[in-house]
Amino acid sequence: MPYKSNHVLDKLPKHLRQYIKPQNYEEYSAINQAVWRYVMRKNVDYLGKVAHESYLGGLEKTGISVDYIPNMYGMNRILKEIGWAAVAVDGFIPPSAFMEFQAYNVLVIASDIRQLDHIEYTPAPDIIHEGAGHAPIIANPEYAEYLRRFGEIGCKAISNAKDYELYEAVRRLSIIKEAAGTPQEDIDTAQKRIEQLQQNMGEPSEIALIRNLHWWTVEYGLIGTPQHPKIYGAGLLSSIGESAWCMKNEVKKVPYSIEAAYTSFDITQPQPQLFVTPDFAFLNQVLEDFADTMALRTGGLTGLQKLIASKELGSIELSTGLQISGNFESLIEHEGHPVYFQTKGPTTLSYREKELVGHGTEQHATGFGSPIGKLKGINLAIENMAPRDLKAYNIYEGQTVTLEFEGDIKVSGEIITGTRNLSGAIILVTFKHCKVTHKNKTLYEVKDGTYNMAVGEKIVSAFNGPADVNSFDLITHEVSSTTIKTEASEQQSQLKKYYEQIRHFREGKNTTISHHKVFEALKNEYPKDWLLSVELYELAKTNGDVDFAEEIVVHLEEVKMQHPKVGHLIDDGVRLIEGSLVV
Repeated sequence: MPYKSNHVLDKLPKHLRQYIKPQNYEEYSAINQAVWRYVMRKNVDYLGKVAHESYLGGLEKTGISVDYIPNMYGMNRILKEIGWAAVAVDGFIPPSAFMEFQAYNVLVIASDIRQLDHIEYTPAPDIIHEGAGHAPIIANPEYAEYLRRFGEIGCKAISNAKDYELYEAVRRLSIIKEAAGTPQEDIDTAQKRIEQLQQNMGEPSEIALIRNLHWWTVEYGLIGTPQHPKIYGAGLLSSIGESAWCMKNEVKKVPYSIEAAYTSFDITQPQPQLFVTPDFAFLNQVLEDFADTMALRTGGLTGLQKLIASKELGSIELSTGLQISGNFESLIEHEGHPVYFQTKGPTTLSYREKELVGHGTEQHATGFGSPIGKLKGINLAIENMAPRDLKAYNIYEGQTVTLEFEGDIKVSGEIITGTRNLSGAIILVTFKHCKVTHKNKTLYEVKDGTYNMAVGEKIVSAFNGPADVNSFDLITHEVSSTTIKTEASEQQSQLKKYYEQIRHFREGKNTTISHHKVFEALKNEYPKDWLLSVELYELAKTNGDVDFAEEIVVHLEEVKMQHPKVGHLIDDGVRLIEGSLVV
């Protein structure tokens, strides 16, 4: 098992565990730790003023340290106290899987960390974003419930074929953009690919709409009033650039509403507008309003059409509670209602998310088709018929009948038996010597075997995935690309050693190191590096070495002149150090 479990993780189904990978904590370099420390010190200093009140307390409650990249084992020991857990994954995972983890109270954390060159922002999910961004706010019970409920509803959202194509394109861009040494031409090509897909997505699917809601709340949400907002979204909490930018007047603040679901975003750019919720409880209200528009709750012809268009494993639930799971291939429509549906390939029948005995993929290996609706000329639906009614219409064991449904669907054969739900309503009728037709076309015919006819007046729900997660082999995840681990050059390896020496000195592991020698090596060998010089400045100021501190400041001013883009990062680092030393 690639992770240390707890009682929350023990409940995860097997198909989610396939995404979990070891954190490999020992692979974090001293540069990685320095990047974490810089971002966290700057965030805590700034976010203490502009973040939701849950943020600072949440860091402690979820085991997030300012000085060290969090170890998932340590986080899980603390998170389980509030009923949550954390697992490491490799970058982006499919949206439905990401949200299903949330439904199980599990925080998904991309265990890689951004490069020093991308210290302010990266489009790739990393441990700063996931750990320092998502984790602290889940210590707030109302928000934690929103996150769980969002996952529960979101993983049922139906996608279309283009959604997965866009996911793969975004995943690729995030990987190559964060990989050291990627040619700019490759990044530009990947960026254009995303732009092309976004411009040709057509009607947005449910997963696309709910992903928008997720972005404008969980990732980039503000709370309070448009005039006086506070930050709670993980994308803002983890970006030292955007957390400051979002508070400026240039960023439009809009009261949060269901309109956020229809507002697209660009993952590669700072957001020009943000939504502000009055409180965390309102997030749940909007989520439920959106869920009311989903096929999960509306079902019907549109829900079935969405499943067919998705070309993915999905389920419908009939008014009797019978659930059919498979790849829906076709339907027959009559007066705006589906009167027949057909799946292709392995299909299962379930009731209340539990597969019916004898109705798994082995029994329905090539598909399942059935009429739905009322019998022609009879107002009483089969599911509402009492035993006497059933007998009157010859829907009875041993009877050979022809059942004619609205929409010219006919089922002819000898009834063997019926299967009832817990309320006593018939949900399946089993025939032998059966033939199913639509007008003059034969839809199904069996002479020696049996035919199971689903019973249900209408489709009340349609959703992504199987009704019973144990019915299908869902351990089929294959990533098309993985995060790129480049071999460090000899020069890069030496720089890591310098960072490590200074870190060990600060931690008291080795106090014989000469700061001056490290500094001289930096100036001569690594003139672009600025973060280690900032850390050396901190040690010089702490030790009262005024001359050495001034020497470092002079060097940092030269770095700023040569590389003005990092000037504000250097200034902020120095300001943090001087502020922390003020008594």
